Amino acid sequence: MIHTKAGGFRRASPGVSHRTRWRKTVSRTLGRTQADRLRRAGARRPGRSEARRLGRDQQRLRRMLEMGLPAVWGAAAITYKLACPLAQEDGLGARIVSCAVFFAVGTGLMMHVRRGLLRELRQIRKVAGAAQGALLRPLPPRVDGLNIAAAQFSADRGATVGGDLYEVIGTEHGVRIVMGDVRGHGLAALGTVAAVLGSFREAVHDEAELAGVLRRLERAMARHLRERAKAEHPSSGLDPDNPVAEEFVTVLLLEIGPDGEMRALNCGHPWPYLLRHHTEPVGVRGQVEHLAVGDPLPPLGLFPLPAELPVVHCGPFRPGETLFLHTDGIEDARDGAGRFFPLGAALAEASRSQPLSPQSVLRTVFTQLLRHAGGFPTDDVAVLVLRNDRQHDRAPVGARGTARQATMDPQPTNHL
Repeated sequence: MIHTKAGGFRRASPGVSHRTRWRKTVSRTLGRTQADRLRRAGARRPGRSEARRLGRDQQRLRRMLEMGLPAVWGAAAITYKLACPLAQEDGLGARIVSCAVFFAVGTGLMMHVRRGLLRELRQIRKVAGAAQGALLRPLPPRVDGLNIAAAQFSADRGATVGGDLYEVIGTEHGVRIVMGDVRGHGLAALGTVAAVLGSFREAVHDEAELAGVLRRLERAMARHLRERAKAEHPSSGLDPDNPVAEEFVTVLLLEIGPDGEMRALNCGHPWPYLLRHHTEPVGVRGQVEHLAVGDPLPPLGLFPLPAELPVVHCGPFRPGETLFLHTDGIEDARDGAGRFFPLGAALAEASRSQPLSPQSVLRTVFTQLLRHAGGFPTDDVAVLVLRNDRQHDRAPVGARGTARQATMDPQPTNHL
């Protein structure tokens, strides 16, 4: 027998246990509760289909307004010309009024078109900025005790990314840096920049030796050139006169070990500068030293790399010193008389600033560059500055294939 809600008793159905009947009762009760909850939620806010319908209605209304306003302006002009008695007169006053009316109509139409174009331009710039920011990501302000600042601008007006590339990543092998310059400038070089940076970001964690990273970049560059050649000449393949066959990228790979030792592989890129701030006696090594410590390899894409890739030892990167990496666009900038930008003199002045920081170096160099060139240079320019703020040598942390904690401050560096 089962006790009912009314207080009576009824016999259970044959073959059905008390546990089964209890489970069914609870399921029905929970089902009604869930349905009531969903009905109340539906009364509070519209569902997905309702939101989509409202969005479509708003877009339809916006399109109707965009098409309706020019039609209203045109209808007003035609009505004035055909129905207004003043428009039929030939007097000077009537002609002045007619000109004013049509001038107002034309101005309204042009303003409407201008607003539409500006709205589309803002949307395009928003999408382009997001894509370019994902390609050349803002660097963290600190990586493994190194204070970092970077700045770059493109030769194409309105573009924030051009043919220059850089990246700084902390790995278990040390801090690894790439600085590169693609042949050409502006938006046309973005495909090569994406291929090189994508390969570098993956290879620095997988390859224990710096030579292995450069091999990966060479293979990525070769694949990119083959794909470009097939896209431009799908029927004939790689054409000797194809401009892709002449495309190349200069690359500087730099590794700063936990002990501060710098090792590099240079494929046709300008060597960096080392800045000191009264860390050594005058005349020993100087305030600004150009680290031209060997002959560079050929740029990627022109010739195959040699079988042996000798890694160049650039000496120690001591605490308090600053490393200045750049592309050739800054040294090739000329003034009105055709003189090149004196980068060494600008760095010497920057090294005397108090206090010496990557941000102050960037500010000093770019101020003098813009003054020297009378505005923005005609080529892409990228600068990467690193200051060693480590207090003592320490062993690396982090696991192979993973990025370790790079910064305690989430604010990114700025791009000029």
